[in-house]
Amino acid sequence: MSAEASSTYHASSGGAYERFLGRWTKRLAVPFIDFANLPAAGDLLDVGCGTGSLAAALAGRFPGRRIVGIDLAEPYVTYARAQPSIDGTSYELGDATRLRWPDGQFAAALAQLVLNFIPDVEAAVREMRRVTRCGGVLAAAVWDFRGGLVYQRLFWDTAVGLDPAAAATRDRLFSGPLALPDGLVELWQRIGLEQVERGSLTIRMDYADFADYWEPLLGGQGPVGTYVDRLTPAMRARVQDAVRLAYLAGAPDGPRSLTATAWAVRGVVP
Repeated sequence: MSAEASSTYHASSGGAYERFLGRWTKRLAVPFIDFANLPAAGDLLDVGCGTGSLAAALAGRFPGRRIVGIDLAEPYVTYARAQPSIDGTSYELGDATRLRWPDGQFAAALAQLVLNFIPDVEAAVREMRRVTRCGGVLAAAVWDFRGGLVYQRLFWDTAVGLDPAAAATRDRLFSGPLALPDGLVELWQRIGLEQVERGSLTIRMDYADFADYWEPLLGGQGPVGTYVDRLTPAMRARVQDAVRLAYLAGAPDGPRSLTATAWAVRGVVP
């Protein structure tokens, strides 16, 4: 299966992703781990590990346990491996829909901000279930694009007012089934998990100024980066000017703190 068929997320640079989103996935990992309420012992799997935010947070919370991160994007895995090593933590290239481990290998499998970018998401979560032992935990989080992700609403709603082509990407993100309140819950129930719980996790994204908000969007990562890359210079300048006015909102340039909320789900393998 090709990378293109397995993911709809453009991933070309670990450093660019870290500046764009990785600094915020570190913050989200902490409440996500709290919500997941993981078993006290056993190996842990981070599916779609990206640049390693969740795996590193798991290692900090559970020192000495084996933690494996897997991702389809080689630049992200390379970046994660280049960070200071953490005992028991490793990163691998791999397809979430074809996990290499035997049944029941892990005490828990987690996925942070990745499932809505996997075309055959049910195959991926069934694989997560397969490699998790009976009584183990499956947990996932995805952005609440429509109602809880201020930095993207600010960008997309402004861009759509200038460029109708932006609407297709915005609408796909904001109306995706997993980004809706019951999307993850229904998926967890469909694959037969028990004790399914839904949560809402909120962090804050703190920007020093408009440049700190805007420049990471130019790194080519994910739907935002792909869209900006494809703009003509003239249209990019128009979108940038309009987004800057939305960011400023009538006040001088400077720090802004924007909320970011994710839907989360937890279930137990029977």
